[in-house]
Amino acid sequence: MTQASYPALRLRRTRASAWSRAMHAENRLTPSDLIWPLFVTEGQGVEEPIKSLPGVSRWSVDLMVQRAREAQAAGIPCLALFPNTQPERRSDDGAEALNPDNLMCTAIRAIKDAVPGIGILTDVALDPYTAHGQDGLLDEAGYVVNDATIDVLIGQSLNQAAAGADIIAPSDMMDGRVGAIREALEEEGHANVQIMAYAAKYASAFYGPFRDAVGSGGLLKGNKKSYQMDPANSQEALREVALDIAEGADSVMVKPGLPYLDIIARVKDRFEVPVFAYQVSGEYAMLEAAAAVGAGDRDALVLETLLAFKRAGCSGVLTYHALHAARLLGA
Repeated sequence: MTQASYPALRLRRTRASAWSRAMHAENRLTPSDLIWPLFVTEGQGVEEPIKSLPGVSRWSVDLMVQRAREAQAAGIPCLALFPNTQPERRSDDGAEALNPDNLMCTAIRAIKDAVPGIGILTDVALDPYTAHGQDGLLDEAGYVVNDATIDVLIGQSLNQAAAGADIIAPSDMMDGRVGAIREALEEEGHANVQIMAYAAKYASAFYGPFRDAVGSGGLLKGNKKSYQMDPANSQEALREVALDIAEGADSVMVKPGLPYLDIIARVKDRFEVPVFAYQVSGEYAMLEAAAAVGAGDRDALVLETLLAFKRAGCSGVLTYHALHAARLLGA
């Protein structure tokens, strides 16, 4: 690259005023870049604040509809739903995932009836439904078995698609599940239901508050390192993404977010497909804790971190700050 040198070239010229900074911005963050994760619980008129996620609550289905209206008014295009399944509905085989009247399906239908223009992304994995807190079925040794789990995930996906889900998002990290789900959706007439694959989901220390929110934290025995990725690995992430794209994923996700911006950038550069990131519960909680003790301005911290995802190559971000950020951006 050939360019002038100082003083003919002064890079500060274009940064000298707000209008010029806006005109030269390489990346822009808008409400349409945001997906809002929401936790649904049983009951009517129920709001259950989540202690480890300050400012985030579980909502009963009727109040979830109100959240959907707020999201649409703020310009958020899509909600990501996660159920807090009651202990008595959990089992070793996660059978509640196949119940057409479970919390997830009930919430999908209620939101679609009230706010048909908003997208709904649904999590596909068994950890919200299993008594042991793992994402799949266990053998006698406690190992999460792959192929038998996929059979259940197919049924879970079809159950959610029939209820009205727009995007199926398998977060389980079983080998081959994207292709199996895609084939089943096609066969059952759900050709336009998208798959956003959790393609590079790491065995992270940042998931704790989420597990509290869905009620699996106290149930989990052991860890998920036999199926979630090793944080030390990046080449493996590219292999995982390549497999999911080949199997029919419409978009891919990297999870967590900020600690894995390098993975997001490499995936975008290599595959040129829509890449999403999940700014997970631990990341959200850290930002809230920093703002609470005056370590930074909350609004600025939120917008800067979300812009970092765009800069790395994301088409969008799942974030618990979605409504707050959208209102800031729309102000």
